[in-house]
Amino acid sequence: MENTLDSLTVKEVAGILRCSKTHALNVIEGRVRGLPKLPHLTFGRRKVVRKEWLAAWMEENKTR
Repeated sequence: MENTLDSLTVKEVAGILRCSKTHALNVIEGRVRGLPKLPHLTFGRRKVVRKEWLAAWMEENKTR
């Protein structure tokens, strides 16, 4: 079975991105102009992001 320590909640993603929980949810849902949707898993109303998906997404979307 997969380790849950590899998964982040929306609140934890917001902490890493240093933004509000609402903004993090908008990023996950793809509602932020200029940013692609953040890959995630949905369990009912709960959204979970794998740590490696977030790291890859951040690397692909960093500005120079």
